[in-house]
Amino acid sequence: METKNSEQFPKGFPKQHQNRQPGKESEMKPEPIYELEGYNDLGKKLLDKVAIITGGDSGIGRAVAIAFAKEGAKIVLVHLKENDDANKTREIIEKKGAECILLNGDIGSEEFCKQIVKTTIDKYKTIDILINNSGEQHEQKNLEDITTEQIRKTFNTNFFGAFFLTREAMPHLKQGASIINTTSVVAYRGSKTLIDYSCTKGALTTFTRSLAINLADKGIRVNAVAPGPIWTPLIVSSFDETKVSQFGSDTPLKRAGQPVEIAQAYVFLASRDSSYITGETIHVNGGDMVNC
Repeated sequence: METKNSEQFPKGFPKQHQNRQPGKESEMKPEPIYELEGYNDLGKKLLDKVAIITGGDSGIGRAVAIAFAKEGAKIVLVHLKENDDANKTREIIEKKGAECILLNGDIGSEEFCKQIVKTTIDKYKTIDILINNSGEQHEQKNLEDITTEQIRKTFNTNFFGAFFLTREAMPHLKQGASIINTTSVVAYRGSKTLIDYSCTKGALTTFTRSLAINLADKGIRVNAVAPGPIWTPLIVSSFDETKVSQFGSDTPLKRAGQPVEIAQAYVFLASRDSSYITGETIHVNGGDMVNC
C-alpha cells in the first residue's frame, strides 16, 4: 500500500460529470483515496462493536466502513443502488477479516429503516454505533427553481432518513452507544446554489445538539462530522465538469480532501477516546473557518 503525505494528494481534477446520483466511485478520475498506510492503523478500538453506516458503499461512507473494520467492528453497510461500489467495499472489509452485510434501499423510507434495524438485531443482537451519512444534493441557481419534489426528496434522504433510522434504533442502543451524523460546512456558512441541501445539514446539526442533550442521561453520545469539499461520487454527479475540475481549490489548503482524511474523525467519535464529548461537531474542511 503506497504511503502519501498531504503534498501528494491531488490538487484539481479532470473535467467530468455523472448524470445519476449518488454516482459511481469506480468511474471517477482519479478514484477517491479511501485507505492509506499510516491512516487509522492504531489498534482495535471498536473490537466487536456493531456499526450501521448509511451511504457506506462509496466516498466518506466507504472510508469510514473500512476504518471501522480495521478497528474490529462488524459493519452493516446501507446503500441505495450502486451495487458495484457496495460489493467492492464489502470485499475490502472482508479481506481485512471483518464482517460486513449489505442492505440496499431508500433511507428516506420508514419501512426500510425498520428493516435495517430488524436485520441488524436479528444477526448481531445489538447496535453500538450508528453513522447517518447518506446524502444527496441538487444545484439550483434560484430559489424558485427548487421544486417541491426536489426539496422533499433532499430532506427525505439527508434528514428524515437519519431521523427515522435513529428513532428505530433507539430501543436497542445502550449506555456507551454512539450516534454520528454527517453534516456539512454549508450548514454553517450556507451555499449560494445548494439552498435546500444546506437546510438539511442545518437540521442535522440541530438534531445532533438536541438529541445529545436528550440522551445524555442514558449515556448515549451524539456528535457530528462536518466535511468541507471531499472528493466523492456525489461531487461528480452534482456539479458540471468545470466546477468538478476546480473542486476544493478555494480552501486554504488549495485542494479537496480525500475520504481517508476524514474517516479518523468518525473512529474517534465512535470510540471511548471521546467519552466526554457529546453534542459537538468536528470540522474537516481544509481550513475553512466557520462560526460554530
